[in-house]
Amino acid sequence: GGRMGAPGAARAGRGPLRGAADGAAGRRWTDAELRAAGFPPARVRRWFQAHHGLTFHGYCRARRLGGALGRIRHGEPVTTAALGQGYESLSGFHEAFRKLTGSSPTAARATTTLTVTRLPTPLGPMVAVATEAALCLLEFGERRALETELGKLLRARNGLFVPGSNAVLDRVAAELDRYFAGALRDFDLPLAPQGTPFQRAVWAALREIPYGATRSYADVARAVGRPQAVRAVGAANGANPIPILIPCHRVVGSDGSLTGYGGGLWRKRRLLELEGGWAPSSDSIRAPQRLQ
Repeated sequence: GGRMGAPGAARAGRGPLRGAADGAAGRRWTDAELRAAGFPPARVRRWFQAHHGLTFHGYCRARRLGGALGRIRHGEPVTTAALGQGYESLSGFHEAFRKLTGSSPTAARATTTLTVTRLPTPLGPMVAVATEAALCLLEFGERRALETELGKLLRARNGLFVPGSNAVLDRVAAELDRYFAGALRDFDLPLAPQGTPFQRAVWAALREIPYGATRSYADVARAVGRPQAVRAVGAANGANPIPILIPCHRVVGSDGSLTGYGGGLWRKRRLLELEGGWAPSSDSIRAPQRLQ
């Protein structure tokens, strides 16, 4: 297999900044304190907007709320959970929680914490969402479908999005690094994609396609015991919420043509070239130069 520049270096710079936010989730940082700690506030703002889609202070607020939510869900009383996460009053915590979720913190026990992070990859940034147990969503950051997928996930899981990381997301980041470096062929991660029974059957069949190989839509239809359902298989393939790990890029037209890919045909081509599963022809789709 080939190799793409691993994104580990791009992530290395975020350590001290995010460590400051994560290590003192209850603390309210002022610009002066950031400067004193060696973080220029403007740079911090830009970095957090780029990587988490919200400001440093917004990130800290969400982490504080997420921390309190986690404590409540583990049986701690609302009051001590709120004060333990740096809220000065219970009413302040209630207000913050209501603003974000539209419900009161006492409903938190029935809520799933969905941790969200952005992962840099050689094919552009991806948004990853995971519970403490499994990865639920991995999508290219600029895809129009992303917002819809996030909304569906939130409703299905009765969830609350909290920016940050957890053990599952750390493993996703590490395995993606190794995959793009050509050093990993099989992902070993717990996945929990949201879908209908038929969609989940198709996604399970996709995970059986070996690295470096491709299958046609008709092959996948036969694999799920529905040989006539080629179009439905195509739709399920396109609705895959965890691309790369559920390798929908390995499904091609019966004539070997690339056909569709939600993340863009140039990405599908790059993934298959990385895996050595597709020989580019003269009409191969060109990737945008900025990501070469």
